[in-house]
Amino acid sequence: MATRAKRRRVAGPVGGDPDPVAAFLSWCRRVGLELSPKVAVSRQGTVAGYGMVARESVQPGELLFAVPRAALLSQHTCSIGGLLERERGALQSPSGWVPLLLALLHELQAPASPWSPYFALWPELGRLEHPMFWPEEERRRLLQGTGVPEAVEKDLANIRSEYYSIVLPFMEAHPDLFSPRVRSLELYRQLVAVVMAYSFQEPLEEEEDDKEPNSPLMVPAADILNHLANHNANLEYSPNCLRMVATQPIPKGHEIFNTYGQMANWQLIHMYGFVEPYPDNTDDTADIQMVTVREAALLGTKVEAERLLLFERWDFLCKLEMVGEEGAFVIGREEVLTEEELATTLKVLCMPAEEFREFKDQDGWGDDKREEESLTITNIPKLKASWRQLLRDSILLTLQTYATDLKSEQDVLSNKEVYTKLSWREQQALQVRYGQKMILHQLLELTS
Repeated sequence: MATRAKRRRVAGPVGGDPDPVAAFLSWCRRVGLELSPKVAVSRQGTVAGYGMVARESVQPGELLFAVPRAALLSQHTCSIGGLLERERGALQSPSGWVPLLLALLHELQAPASPWSPYFALWPELGRLEHPMFWPEEERRRLLQGTGVPEAVEKDLANIRSEYYSIVLPFMEAHPDLFSPRVRSLELYRQLVAVVMAYSFQEPLEEEEDDKEPNSPLMVPAADILNHLANHNANLEYSPNCLRMVATQPIPKGHEIFNTYGQMANWQLIHMYGFVEPYPDNTDDTADIQMVTVREAALLGTKVEAERLLLFERWDFLCKLEMVGEEGAFVIGREEVLTEEELATTLKVLCMPAEEFREFKDQDGWGDDKREEESLTITNIPKLKASWRQLLRDSILLTLQTYATDLKSEQDVLSNKEVYTKLSWREQQALQVRYGQKMILHQLLELTS
């Protein structure tokens, strides 16, 4: 199972140490964090900020470094771990992140925090590039149609609620542990972004799948690695330590990359503040909102009876848990990631009325899916004409949600002089929009 990796650093470190890397490496030796002599922490030869570079050639399976569990920063290992454990019930929240965030708030302001050399390699908190820190007008203008503005608005509302209902009352109840300077919604937002971008979540064992997910934790050294979909290292978990192991040959002088699994560019910019430029992110996707398919189907109705029947079909799909008001059908470059949901939706919305009645009476248990109902990318041209038309109409409605069209963005991307004059945020947002539109236009061609 791939572990979550960290966003690319775009800013300088938190502390003022003239040589934070030397201090960090000295701290690593003290806590037993073993780095292979074949790797180096550096700002040279990395895609952005600090990273890890091979000093010598590395072969697959070689250990790059091992982090003892005592060196991890979590709600259990911090200096107020006992208090956080005793107050665990009062610190519960939908995110599950409050205990770690309180640990970070305390350790950041503690003069003698054992993690100070680790914090010195953090990015400058005031210069994080997550869209949650962009002005709202800029966020909406650059990312309209991508799904990011809506996700950010939910984040900001949840962060504010969590801070004022749980975090601030806890800090005020323990003024000896939290100085006034850390009782700040803005600082809390920044630390949420750090946890979003740099924390790791240990995967559950197979027999633990019914348990709540493990709490996030900070893993020094592991979070220095930058991200690529085509990564060359992976974090492994064992009882005593966490081990970063090479998964591909890494030539001398090349950067070492981790990954956090299959993440579309809109997810990367939302959670980590960067994207992979087109066409590098092979995990990129485009969404068609489920309600957009309903809207497209409604446009095809002519009389009230047809509208009522359409809503009956939609309610039935909701009952089958195939659709929801806030859900989306997810399309990748080479596959429909929500194939069953989209195929069932097209089938139910397009089938003749009598066939729907029979299908509904059987609670959706009809005959086996036929080949012409398979919703693989390559099979889309073979779909029934009514399915293809509804899918096409849904794609066209989705493309209308963007403020710009594909051709105008192709023109910018193909003109290096124009592209380089864009701000960093404009470039990142353009890559998100362009990748999504390329997938949607590919789909559009298959439905014609």
